[in-house]
Amino acid sequence: MKKVLLIEDDAVLRENTAELLELSEYKVTTAQNGKIGIEVAQNLLPDVIVCDIMMPELDGYGVLEFLSQQEHTKHIPFIFLSAKTERQDVRKGMDLGADDYITKPFSEGELISAIESRIAKALILKEEREKYQQTNVVEDENEIRTLNDLKNFFDDNGTIFTCRKDEVIYNEGQHSNFIYLILKGVVKCHKLDEQGKELTTALYKEDDLFGYTSFTQNMAYQETATAIKELEIVGLSKNELRSVLNKNHKVTLELIQLLTDNLSIVKDQLLQMAYSSVYKKTAMTILKFAEKLNHKPNDPIKISRNDLASVAGIATETLIRTMSSFKKQGLIAIEGRNVKILDLQKLKQIC
Repeated sequence: MKKVLLIEDDAVLRENTAELLELSEYKVTTAQNGKIGIEVAQNLLPDVIVCDIMMPELDGYGVLEFLSQQEHTKHIPFIFLSAKTERQDVRKGMDLGADDYITKPFSEGELISAIESRIAKALILKEEREKYQQTNVVEDENEIRTLNDLKNFFDDNGTIFTCRKDEVIYNEGQHSNFIYLILKGVVKCHKLDEQGKELTTALYKEDDLFGYTSFTQNMAYQETATAIKELEIVGLSKNELRSVLNKNHKVTLELIQLLTDNLSIVKDQLLQMAYSSVYKKTAMTILKFAEKLNHKPNDPIKISRNDLASVAGIATETLIRTMSSFKKQGLIAIEGRNVKILDLQKLKQIC
């Protein structure tokens, strides 16, 4: 009989849910708050934990964060049960490593299905871990050798997120639990200087990785990431990625090369900001956005003047004057927020 730990401060809901699970042939242990729940979890080692979020003593987020750091409890499937339905609440739970998130009110079938699937997944993963520990050998066909293999691993094992245009994916200073792969869309990373002016530090397009800070330390995100257009990304936890890199040294070298290339791009951007003319900065930035946003450079790009100025490292007013000059020269066409390159070669010559 599978063991379920139910952590819920509402006595009526706790009793009703426990009865429902017992009728489904689960052995249920209950706890009325997060602090007691942690103690029970460490002693009981249940097959799955179902936990409310808003509780006295210690909330559900704190319970998950603590248990995920303990060797003997970190692999126990964890399901949030909560009336909090806002997107940021769901994302926070998934970022901390929750396996599922069920909103109240819920149906009996929904809860049982979530528990059954998570226990099954945990058993499969446990068998795989035990098999690896016994053999201590990774089969050649399963080895992750290249960045493409790593991206396929993201697709197969990561968590899918969708974001609206201009939605913030994470903020500077926020706990960095995930590294992301872009499936669709474009991401802008940016920081604020001492005067509160936004500086774009990087642009990422489809099939790019972003969000990495440190793979060995719990460093916060060093910049803010925002969706420039409708976005679909897949996130992999740093712990899981670290485990992959420890077992697959070839892809670790490729990832180091990717980081080195990104540093070179940032260096070139800083040099451009320091020494390039306003015309050159503006032309290079338009071309950069065209490359990131479009498959064809001549297609119109829809981007705010503030974003263009931020990447170019010049004042918005200066950028607008320069773009007006480009328009008069027949290099670009401007219609509202749309910018279309009319003479690609001449624009490249300015760079």
